[in-house]
Amino acid sequence: MGPNTLYGIGLIVVPLLLSLTLHEYGHARVAMAFGDHTARLEGRVSLNPLVHLDPIGTICLFFGPVGWARPVPVNPDNLYPRRKAEICVSLAGVGMNLLLVVLGAVALNVMAAAGVSVDPRSSSPPTTVGIGAFMLSYLMIINLAMTAFNLIPLFPLDGHHVVRELLPPAKRRGFMEFQVRSGKMLLFGLLILPWLIGKITSRVILNPIGLFLGTIIWPTIKMLLGSRAEILFSDAWGHYAPYLPWG
Repeated sequence: MGPNTLYGIGLIVVPLLLSLTLHEYGHARVAMAFGDHTARLEGRVSLNPLVHLDPIGTICLFFGPVGWARPVPVNPDNLYPRRKAEICVSLAGVGMNLLLVVLGAVALNVMAAAGVSVDPRSSSPPTTVGIGAFMLSYLMIINLAMTAFNLIPLFPLDGHHVVRELLPPAKRRGFMEFQVRSGKMLLFGLLILPWLIGKITSRVILNPIGLFLGTIIWPTIKMLLGSRAEILFSDAWGHYAPYLPWG
């Protein structure tokens, strides 16, 4: 692992840990609000990243296209009212991610209004404000990606919990049997196979991750940023993104 890789990890470690921690904290806190104290008893109602991190999932986030944290334990039997509570608990994580997106956008807009600028050339010396602008840019991207990813209605993601609770009671058992049997396999195929086949065959094929970027992430960022903040975002990304471990 060279110095450039370590530098790239250093650029994203704070936004990544913040995003994962607040996502899981949101689940735990809302579950407690609806009467389930399982997460609290296991020490998961915490802003300490170490209690939420999954070692393999964290490494995958640093070096690959996807990753994960330790799921927050929830006992549905303790939740009341159960159906509403399960939906709220499932959406609490992405709610925290969206909050971070908005905060990142506000900070970038304020920096741009104050006249902050970044040299987009990666060969130019790094600056404190440049690194800060890049971290905020990455914070927006990773949290929009986490929101879109977690709302996919496939087990074990949050989206499948929401869909299950919105289904008529008679349909839920069959839905869950399908999810437990096939959800992980479909999720793997959706995210990994297009990338893997593209690497093996050197052909560009439909990539869901690229689809996220093109149809969800970039348009949302443009909507949240003013023109000067958009330039700041683009310049900071152009300068520091080449150092990312998977860049």
